[in-house]
Amino acid sequence: MSRDRLERLVSFVGGKSLPPREEGFPLVRPEDGRTTAFLVEAGAEGVAAAVESAKPAARIARKATLHQRSQWLLAAADVLKRNADAIADLISEDVGKPIRPARFETRRGVEFIEACAAAVLHLPGGEVVPVDAAPNGAGHFGFTRRIPYGIVGAITPFNAPVNLLVQKVAPAVAAGNAVVAKPAPAGTRAALALARLLVEAGWPEGLFNVVTGDRETALALAAHPDVGLVTFTGGTAAGEALVRAAGVKKFVSELGSNAANIVFADADIDDAARKIAAAAFEASGQQCISAQRVLVEKPVFEAFLKSFAAAASALRVGSASDPATDVGPMVHRASADRVMAMTRDAIERGARYALEPRQEGCILSPAILTDVPKQARLWNEEVFGPVAILVPFEGIEEALALANDSPFGLQGSVFTKSLPTAMRCSEDFDVGALWVNEASRFRLDMYPFGGMKLSGTGREGVKYAIEEMSQIKFTGMKV
Repeated sequence: MSRDRLERLVSFVGGKSLPPREEGFPLVRPEDGRTTAFLVEAGAEGVAAAVESAKPAARIARKATLHQRSQWLLAAADVLKRNADAIADLISEDVGKPIRPARFETRRGVEFIEACAAAVLHLPGGEVVPVDAAPNGAGHFGFTRRIPYGIVGAITPFNAPVNLLVQKVAPAVAAGNAVVAKPAPAGTRAALALARLLVEAGWPEGLFNVVTGDRETALALAAHPDVGLVTFTGGTAAGEALVRAAGVKKFVSELGSNAANIVFADADIDDAARKIAAAAFEASGQQCISAQRVLVEKPVFEAFLKSFAAAASALRVGSASDPATDVGPMVHRASADRVMAMTRDAIERGARYALEPRQEGCILSPAILTDVPKQARLWNEEVFGPVAILVPFEGIEEALALANDSPFGLQGSVFTKSLPTAMRCSEDFDVGALWVNEASRFRLDMYPFGGMKLSGTGREGVKYAIEEMSQIKFTGMKV
């Protein structure tokens, strides 16, 4: 199909689409390689228009009562719920996510917005500061309150284009901000659909704007002087580029990972194998907390490997449109090729396949490797694909040393029946969040979620995200 006949995806600003520019690139559907649309690069010009549109909306949001903000969010949840299946279809087609988890994603988005609508009504109002604790504080009164940043720049990834977008938009609006979002290219149609729905739901024009494009537009959004806070989910290299562009403004990020899952000999082996297999391979491993390194205590290593390989082999690999599919296409052919190159690197360095992957275009079947040396890319980098490596260990000291042998520290897991073991891992496993007897991809939206080391800064989760999207202001008075 010629470029002129393709659907042109352009920025949605102030309740309407911006005029298209010539700069941009085609979007390719991972299922069959068909070009589906032409994505316009908004660039600095489009970002400037979106930010200018957001300014009056930010003033409205700042003065809005908590009740009004809650009503906006409830209306958003309602309109997303009514259109959830249609947006799930966009996610499945553009990202390659199997339709069943795509539908789960849109339902989760609805629930998250509803949770923010409830939480905003109970936000802490600040506190009285005992300024008279200082000698010069006598006769003075001080208090704090939380105020918004104004305009939040939200830059989101492809792998959960609705859930990871509302994880930023709903808390930002709850805190009294307007939002300009730059979705990943493959998530653009879903983000634009959501923006139109929020206008339908009665959101003020400019409260949520979407700019289209890739790196150029993301950097322009991060650098814009009127954006008060930047929130980003994506790779560490991209995060470093964005934080340099953002400068000294607040930067909240969820970055790379190489999630370790520890299985101790006293664990329920079959339960651990089933949960970690789902965490490693479903959604083609394209989740920041997908299980990658699986550390297994030596006495149960062979039994776990057998159960793990069986659980992985039982997963259905196929078309994203099939409700029975567990492992669908990766987002790009280049992504699938990159993952295969990482497995070949490990094999060439002496690793062995316990379950060899098969590639068909963008689709990769699950891969399990053993004897992976620490020099291999699979040990050191985030694979972001349906690949897991199994490593034996002796005792908790070696388990923790192996788990922490990574520049990342987002979320990990431990399988054990021992409370002392669980508590020791809670103390010394260097991750921002840890689950015991659930795999690393298990996530709920009410707890603080974020990373240590190169896995990012700040926390998501309903209450915690709202706090990140607001700042403390102190007022003192001579009375």
